[in-house]
Amino acid sequence: MQIKDKVAIVTGASGGIGLAVARLLAEKGATVALAARSADKLKQLEQAIPGSFAVVTDMREANQVRDLIHKAQEKFGRIDILINNAGQGMAAPVENIDLDDYRAIMELNVFSVLLAMQEAIPIMRKQGGGLILNVSSMVSKNYFPRLAAYASTKYALNALTLTARQELANDNIVVSVFHPKMTATDFGHNVRGQTYSSSAGRPGMTVDTAEAVAERIVEQIQSEAAEANM
Repeated sequence: MQIKDKVAIVTGASGGIGLAVARLLAEKGATVALAARSADKLKQLEQAIPGSFAVVTDMREANQVRDLIHKAQEKFGRIDILINNAGQGMAAPVENIDLDDYRAIMELNVFSVLLAMQEAIPIMRKQGGGLILNVSSMVSKNYFPRLAAYASTKYALNALTLTARQELANDNIVVSVFHPKMTATDFGHNVRGQTYSSSAGRPGMTVDTAEAVAERIVEQIQSEAAEANM
């Protein structure tokens, strides 16, 4: 998909990968709707990113997810690209996984994404097509101790994404999944459960910048590939 003159929604846009993606899409000529919980940050970003539109959104709240999609559609008349980036980690051995924490990350990492897709799909179908890109994780391709709960949410996201890709192909709606690995963001500061650093890395593992990840995501949007990773 060509990005210039397209309308894109980016969730988790107040920092990290989401912010880097939003900035890069805008640089390439897209109009961007910015979604995150932080009203102050979004207000600043709306002023910093030309033509952007900030929608304060808690993705765990179904009504706010619906409002995000429909406010963007009402504002710009269409939705060409939906980037589901908002998410949260969790670190705990399987035997110590707190079910309330697990439900909370499932709500954000899986249910909110599914709802955003369900709200955007009819709009994209009516306008003749679109692209949905869901940000997963390389942990969904591996088995790291203490990350089972988080990884399992991303396994679920992968399945939803790639199944939707097949289901929506005839509607000219592309659905893709991206797998970042260790990225230098504040993601690790918000992890539920035990302390975990998302930027510490492991021996021999490089840590990517959010800007490098954004470049790869934009490349995937342009290629419309089913899956990509760093």
